[in-house]
Amino acid sequence: MAEAERIIGTPGVDDDEAAAPAEQPKGRRRIFALFAVAAVAYLLDLGSKMIVVEKLEHREPIQIIGELLKFEAVRNPGAAFGFGEAFTVIFTIIAAAVIVVIARLARQLYSLPWAIALGLLLGGALGNLTDRIFRSPGVFEGAVVDFIAPAHFAVFNLADSAIVCGGILIVILSFKGLDPDGTVHKD
Repeated sequence: MAEAERIIGTPGVDDDEAAAPAEQPKGRRRIFALFAVAAVAYLLDLGSKMIVVEKLEHREPIQIIGELLKFEAVRNPGAAFGFGEAFTVIFTIIAAAVIVVIARLARQLYSLPWAIALGLLLGGALGNLTDRIFRSPGVFEGAVVDFIAPAHFAVFNLADSAIVCGGILIVILSFKGLDPDGTVHKD
């Protein structure tokens, strides 16, 4: 079988590429990295929210750094900064769409930095989507648990942090000309 494939060839694969079967395809390693980063981000977010709901909800905020930072349990039915409280179902659909797009893009992923960035986005989107689906007031209308409250800023959670960090990394990678498939272009 291997001899037949060497003679006939595989469509889209050069003979040089076919001659190196010992090397694992780059794409698999990058897909694993994407899902590993997503799993860590998701589990950290989920665990932190479970602790906040159990230990902090309906209690006084905990001062972490004087008046600069505190942990305060807040249920946010809207988007960032509490905007769009009437559009919770829309945010749920957007989060689900982001997850589908990342899963489809994963098949073409050959860049480790992109895998990390997309993993952060995926983990964050899954974290907030879990709240939207399973928390009150109901399915697809649930309020997200936020708890990190810096002074003079919106209250947020670890999923939000993962999404922002992933987004910033994507902007940096785009400016550097690195594509998800590992190619570099100069525009």
